[in-house]
Amino acid sequence: MGRCLARLIKFFSAPLFCHHNRVPVFANAAPLLHWMVEFIRWVKGAGPAGGALYALVYVAGTALFFPGLPLTLGAGFIYGAVIGTLVVSPASVAGASAAFLIARYLARDWVARRLKKHPQAAAIDRAIAKNGFKVVVLLRLQPVIPFNMLNYALGLTDIGLRDYVLASWIGMLPATILYVYVGSVMGEVTDLLRGRPDSGMAGRVLLWGGLIAMVAMVWWLGRVARRALHDEIGEPGSV
Repeated sequence: MGRCLARLIKFFSAPLFCHHNRVPVFANAAPLLHWMVEFIRWVKGAGPAGGALYALVYVAGTALFFPGLPLTLGAGFIYGAVIGTLVVSPASVAGASAAFLIARYLARDWVARRLKKHPQAAAIDRAIAKNGFKVVVLLRLQPVIPFNMLNYALGLTDIGLRDYVLASWIGMLPATILYVYVGSVMGEVTDLLRGRPDSGMAGRVLLWGGLIAMVAMVWWLGRVARRALHDEIGEPGSV
């Protein structure tokens, strides 16, 4: 069952971690991932001050192209499913908003050059000009550009900051709940890298019951978003 969970996490997190050519970012990020694990271990014993620092690191990491999954799982591991979601959800939106503002006001040329690798970007820009809020929600549910790059790409579109923030929060919330929940049933911090919990029979029953329900929800939402994106931008929703 542990191997199956690891495959599920890898499958559902692929849009967050892969470049356009499907080479995993984390393949060359082992030192960073191990630092994240040590940071999560430290925060777990650091009290409220650790929680504030955790949120700040999450915001910065989102803007700086850090792999987001370990920190999302880590919030569940440290704080549990409910509090972990309350930490990650605003932090992830804040980080995405920071990237959006950097692209809009400080790094337009750099972002435009990077987007040449993503032919979907032009179609996204046209779709957002027609129905920005809806398209951003759909892109968060079913990314056609890797998550971190999408944050910057949307900064070059016509959508306003308020609509971007609200649409991003709505679209990112289902996957946030899923990953934080998975982290909440991890028995050891090192399980966050392996995606394989060691939490006993009761923990496994809790994990799989909730996981099946949430994976089904996220899959269904992604499927709906994929179809809607096809109508909006003429793309099948692949990265």
